[in-house]
Amino acid sequence: MKETPKDNSNRRDFLKLAAVAAPGAVAATALGTTQAEAAAPVDETRLQDTAHTRAYLDSARF
Repeated sequence: MKETPKDNSNRRDFLKLAAVAAPGAVAATALGTTQAEAAAPVDETRLQDTAHTRAYLDSARF
């Protein structure tokens, strides 16, 4: 039996496609973006007043 040589064309084709597609993807993203609105700021320093937090604080008291 004669072995056929390995074909590296798949990897080469992928690298060629990646080199061409990457700048195209960046350009498409830049053209299709809109400015997003900022969300309202959330005060993360305080616990939210829920039944769960009240139960925890009540059980943690000495």
